[in-house]
Amino acid sequence: MGDDLNRAKLLLGRQLADFQKTANDGFSAGLIGDDIFRWEVIIIGPPETAYEGGYFKARLTFPKDYPMKPPKLTFISKMWHPNVHSNGDVCISILHEPGDDKYGYEKASERWLPIHTVETILISVISMLADPNDESPANIDAAKMWRESKKEFTKRVAQTVRRSQEEL
Repeated sequence: MGDDLNRAKLLLGRQLADFQKTANDGFSAGLIGDDIFRWEVIIIGPPETAYEGGYFKARLTFPKDYPMKPPKLTFISKMWHPNVHSNGDVCISILHEPGDDKYGYEKASERWLPIHTVETILISVISMLADPNDESPANIDAAKMWRESKKEFTKRVAQTVRRSQEEL
Protein backbone atom coordinates (compact mmCIF):
# COMPACT_ATOMS: atom_id res chain seq x y z
CA MET A 1 0.00 0.00 0.00
CA GLY A 2 2.83 2.41 0.84
CA ASP A 3 4.37 1.96 -2.62
CA ASP A 4 1.00 2.62 -4.30
CA LEU A 5 0.53 5.74 -2.19
CA ASN A 6 4.00 7.09 -3.03
CA ARG A 7 3.51 6.24 -6.71
CA ALA A 8 0.18 8.08 -6.72
CA LYS A 9 1.70 11.14 -5.00
CA LEU A 10 4.61 11.27 -7.46
CA LEU A 11 2.35 10.86 -10.49
CA LEU A 12 -0.12 13.49 -9.29
CA GLY A 13 2.73 15.89 -8.51
CA ARG A 14 4.10 15.41 -12.02
CA GLN A 15 0.66 15.85 -13.59
CA LEU A 16 0.07 19.05 -11.59
CA ALA A 17 3.45 20.46 -12.68
CA ASP A 18 2.76 19.56 -16.34
CA PHE A 19 -0.74 20.95 -16.05
CA GLN A 20 0.49 24.30 -14.71
CA LYS A 21 3.13 24.60 -17.46
CA THR A 22 0.66 24.31 -20.31
CA ALA A 23 -2.15 26.83 -20.45
CA ASN A 24 -5.54 25.62 -21.61
CA ASP A 25 -8.44 27.87 -22.54
CA GLY A 26 -11.03 25.31 -21.42
CA PHE A 27 -10.06 24.66 -17.80
CA SER A 28 -7.70 25.30 -14.91
CA ALA A 29 -6.84 23.33 -11.79
CA GLY A 30 -4.94 23.52 -8.54
CA LEU A 31 -4.70 21.77 -5.20
CA ILE A 32 -7.21 22.25 -2.42
CA GLY A 33 -4.87 23.27 0.37
CA ASP A 34 -1.77 21.10 0.13
CA ASP A 35 -3.56 17.78 -0.40
CA ILE A 36 -2.25 16.23 -3.63
CA PHE A 37 -5.32 13.95 -3.73
CA ARG A 38 -7.85 16.83 -3.87
CA TRP A 39 -7.91 19.34 -6.70
CA GLU A 40 -10.19 22.27 -7.41
CA VAL A 41 -11.02 22.66 -11.07
CA ILE A 42 -12.69 25.38 -13.09
CA ILE A 43 -14.21 24.22 -16.35
CA ILE A 44 -15.12 26.93 -18.81
CA GLY A 45 -18.31 26.28 -20.76
CA PRO A 46 -17.38 25.27 -24.31
CA PRO A 47 -18.03 27.84 -27.07
CA GLU A 48 -21.11 27.42 -29.24
CA THR A 49 -22.89 25.30 -26.61
CA ALA A 50 -25.57 26.15 -24.07
CA TYR A 51 -22.79 26.21 -21.42
CA GLU A 52 -20.75 28.93 -23.19
CA GLY A 53 -19.68 31.69 -20.81
CA GLY A 54 -19.99 29.50 -17.71
CA TYR A 55 -17.23 29.08 -15.13
CA PHE A 56 -18.07 25.83 -13.41
CA LYS A 57 -16.22 24.88 -10.23
CA ALA A 58 -15.59 21.21 -9.61
CA ARG A 59 -13.57 18.99 -7.31
CA LEU A 60 -11.38 16.09 -8.42
CA THR A 61 -10.76 13.54 -5.68
CA PHE A 62 -8.11 10.92 -6.39
CA PRO A 63 -7.99 7.49 -4.76
CA LYS A 64 -4.83 6.43 -2.96
CA ASP A 65 -4.22 3.79 -5.66
CA TYR A 66 -4.41 6.26 -8.55
CA PRO A 67 -3.85 5.64 -11.51
CA MET A 68 -5.10 2.07 -11.13
CA LYS A 69 -8.50 3.46 -10.08
CA PRO A 70 -10.19 6.59 -11.45
CA PRO A 71 -10.70 9.84 -9.59
CA LYS A 72 -14.15 11.20 -8.84
CA LEU A 73 -15.24 14.52 -10.38
CA THR A 74 -17.98 16.48 -8.63
CA PHE A 75 -19.30 19.85 -9.74
CA ILE A 76 -19.52 22.34 -6.88
CA SER A 77 -21.36 24.76 -9.17
CA LYS A 78 -24.99 23.81 -9.71
CA MET A 79 -25.25 21.92 -13.02
CA TRP A 80 -28.15 20.95 -15.26
CA HIS A 81 -26.93 18.17 -17.52
CA PRO A 82 -28.03 14.61 -18.38
CA ASN A 83 -24.68 13.19 -17.24
CA VAL A 84 -24.38 15.03 -13.93
CA HIS A 85 -26.21 13.74 -10.84
CA SER A 86 -28.19 16.26 -8.78
CA ASN A 87 -25.39 16.15 -6.15
CA GLY A 88 -22.85 17.23 -8.82
CA ASP A 89 -21.18 13.85 -9.42
CA VAL A 90 -20.15 13.43 -13.06
CA CYS A 91 -21.11 10.17 -14.73
CA ILE A 92 -19.02 9.49 -17.83
CA SER A 93 -17.34 6.30 -19.02
CA ILE A 94 -13.77 7.52 -18.55
CA LEU A 95 -14.41 7.86 -14.78
CA HIS A 96 -15.93 4.40 -14.35
CA GLU A 97 -13.90 1.57 -12.78
CA PRO A 98 -11.67 -0.26 -15.27
CA GLY A 99 -12.79 -3.47 -16.96
CA ASP A 100 -16.01 -4.63 -18.52
CA ASP A 101 -19.34 -3.02 -17.70
CA LYS A 102 -21.57 -5.63 -16.06
CA TYR A 103 -24.61 -3.99 -17.70
CA GLY A 104 -23.06 -4.06 -21.18
CA TYR A 105 -23.42 -0.32 -21.88
CA GLU A 106 -19.70 0.44 -22.14
CA LYS A 107 -16.69 -1.29 -23.63
CA ALA A 108 -13.67 -1.73 -21.36
CA SER A 109 -11.73 0.60 -23.71
CA GLU A 110 -14.21 3.43 -22.95
CA ARG A 111 -13.78 3.12 -19.19
CA TRP A 112 -10.92 4.20 -16.93
CA LEU A 113 -7.42 3.32 -18.08
CA PRO A 114 -4.27 4.19 -16.07
CA ILE A 115 -2.94 6.16 -19.06
CA HIS A 116 -5.60 8.86 -18.54
CA THR A 117 -4.45 12.13 -17.00
CA VAL A 118 -6.18 15.09 -15.41
CA GLU A 119 -6.08 16.76 -18.81
CA THR A 120 -7.76 13.85 -20.63
CA ILE A 121 -10.44 13.74 -17.91
CA LEU A 122 -11.20 17.45 -18.23
CA ILE A 123 -11.24 17.28 -22.03
CA SER A 124 -13.78 14.44 -21.71
CA VAL A 125 -15.92 16.54 -19.36
CA ILE A 126 -15.86 19.48 -21.81
CA SER A 127 -16.86 17.06 -24.57
CA MET A 128 -19.68 15.79 -22.34
CA LEU A 129 -20.94 19.36 -21.85
CA ALA A 130 -20.92 19.93 -25.60
CA ASP A 131 -22.53 16.60 -26.44
CA PRO A 132 -24.62 15.01 -23.66
CA ASN A 133 -25.22 11.26 -23.65
CA ASP A 134 -28.90 10.80 -22.97
CA GLU A 135 -28.72 7.01 -23.47
CA SER A 136 -27.67 6.31 -19.88
CA PRO A 137 -28.43 9.52 -17.96
CA ALA A 138 -27.45 10.37 -14.42
CA ASN A 139 -30.11 13.09 -14.34
CA ILE A 140 -33.25 11.65 -15.92
CA ASP A 141 -35.15 14.97 -15.82
CA ALA A 142 -32.35 16.79 -17.65
CA ALA A 143 -32.11 13.98 -20.22
CA LYS A 144 -35.88 14.06 -20.81
CA MET A 145 -35.80 17.84 -21.24
CA TRP A 146 -32.76 17.54 -23.57
CA ARG A 147 -34.67 15.06 -25.75
CA GLU A 148 -38.10 16.68 -25.69
CA SER A 149 -37.50 20.43 -25.45
CA LYS A 150 -34.08 21.80 -26.38
CA LYS A 151 -35.46 25.33 -25.91
CA GLU A 152 -36.43 24.64 -22.25
CA PHE A 153 -33.16 22.78 -21.70
CA THR A 154 -31.15 25.73 -23.05
CA LYS A 155 -33.12 28.17 -20.87
CA ARG A 156 -32.42 26.06 -17.77
CA VAL A 157 -28.70 25.82 -18.64
CA ALA A 158 -28.57 29.61 -19.14
CA GLN A 159 -29.60 29.94 -15.47
CA THR A 160 -26.71 27.70 -14.39
CA VAL A 161 -24.30 29.71 -16.57
CA ARG A 162 -25.44 32.98 -14.96
CA ARG A 163 -25.18 31.46 -11.47
CA SER A 164 -21.64 30.21 -12.22
CA GLN A 165 -20.59 33.71 -13.28
CA GLU A 166 -21.98 35.18 -10.06
CA GLU A 167 -20.01 32.65 -7.98
CA LEU A 168 -16.65 33.88 -9.28
